[in-house]
Amino acid sequence: MTTSLLHSSDNITILGGGAVDSRALGQALALAPVLVAADGGADAALAAGHMPRLVIGDFDSISAAARAAIPAVRQHPIAEQDSTDFEKCLRAVTAPLILGLGLLGARLDHQLAALNTLVRYPDRRCVLVGAKDLCFHCPANLRLDLPVGTRVSLFPLAPVTGQSEGLRWPIGGIGFAPGGRIGTSNAASGPVRLRMAGPGMAVIVPRAHLAEVARALMPGGGGGSGG
Repeated sequence: MTTSLLHSSDNITILGGGAVDSRALGQALALAPVLVAADGGADAALAAGHMPRLVIGDFDSISAAARAAIPAVRQHPIAEQDSTDFEKCLRAVTAPLILGLGLLGARLDHQLAALNTLVRYPDRRCVLVGAKDLCFHCPANLRLDLPVGTRVSLFPLAPVTGQSEGLRWPIGGIGFAPGGRIGTSNAASGPVRLRMAGPGMAVIVPRAHLAEVARALMPGGGGGSGG
């Protein structure tokens, strides 16, 4: 179990080692200014001109140059191999909202591991920011003000049911499950409200709506407690 390393009243950006464009990183840091690097994400942070508050991971990807440039007190190697670097970071920090970049890259196994981590830590309000999409674990209650026609995909990572308002195809009465019914390519027909009976549902929307998703998941922003 990783020791808690950072309790932040400001939002946190976790930067992984995958490809991240400068515009996406700038948008993330505007919303979540405390930067934590997941292993090789430290090199990406330095290359973009940012000094990470912490570097957490098994340190199999960070370069020697990055280790030399970052103060040792900020480096927290964790040797165990039962979790990903993203999970090591997520369980070591707390904040009102966490944004994860460089974690939805070219490797499908890395993407699936990141989604699995979201569901395993539902108490962490975390949004994964990809090249085109955002993905986050749906809280018990969620309100999103999205333009009509916006793609809203629901992908279950555990058996789960719920109710919806503002979706073209309502989800009430549907039992979602991995290997069973999924909810990809739904769409907003107005302001979206989701009420989930339990944890396990991932929500995927276009990256253009990062500010709205962040608002909705922040305390008091429309994402209820639980799940």
